[in-house]
Amino acid sequence: MASELGAYLATRRARITPDAVGLPSAGLRRVQGLRREEVAMLAGMSVDYYVRLEQGRERRPSAEVLESLSTVLQLDADERSHLFALAGATPRKATAVATDRVDPALRQLMDAWPDNPALVHNRAFDVLATNEIADALFDGWSFSRNLMEIVFCDPAARRFYVDRDAVAANTVAGFRLHHGRAPEDPRIRAVLHRLLSSGPEFEALWAAHDARGKSLERKRLRHPRVGPLTLTVQTFDVRSAPGQQLVVYHGEPGASGDALRLLGSLAATDRARG
Repeated sequence: MASELGAYLATRRARITPDAVGLPSAGLRRVQGLRREEVAMLAGMSVDYYVRLEQGRERRPSAEVLESLSTVLQLDADERSHLFALAGATPRKATAVATDRVDPALRQLMDAWPDNPALVHNRAFDVLATNEIADALFDGWSFSRNLMEIVFCDPAARRFYVDRDAVAANTVAGFRLHHGRAPEDPRIRAVLHRLLSSGPEFEALWAAHDARGKSLERKRLRHPRVGPLTLTVQTFDVRSAPGQQLVVYHGEPGASGDALRLLGSLAATDRARG
């Protein structure tokens, strides 16, 4: 049975065309992407050893082997990190040091941003802390306080996220990265079990084995109270709390910025009315 490492290698291999690595692509090819023997040749290892890696019969390749495979498979920084984590070749942060307690100073900082929705989530994408305008943006978290469950299980998500399919793919890729770093985390395992039973969409995205961290991105939203919003989103690791990430939204100048300020004003009015 293929291991997580083997499955990941197989999906990465399928992405690389022969042309991309300088190999001839003419003739009948019965597999998508590179053949196993082509990967082995380019990485400087025996075909038998590489086959054992994909089949899960070899689970502890050396760092040198992983570096060669990362180069051949053209992995980016996040994908390379994920590969090493799956092989146990890089130290994993012990899950025991992870915490769901959010530093009070960070909460105060978030509360000082009346026009910038901000939230903190853990490795399982559970929302641990928010500011007032983030609560308004996500409609008071009425469906769930887990971002994965919102994207895949909330029927309203398809209207809220204009580019919902892209959001879903990116969310799974981020979750996969966290899973690779802490696969035994009970909360991650629980969320994964819940999502795998939610339907074929998540199952297909999970099977793709994409793993990447969050970077600066733009999201288009459709809010029921203030209408269309185009927001830039930045994600930061919380260094004082391993596994936590701070996500901050910013309204694009013009209509989106004005709409976000209106949302903040509405949230403040709702609070004043009790």
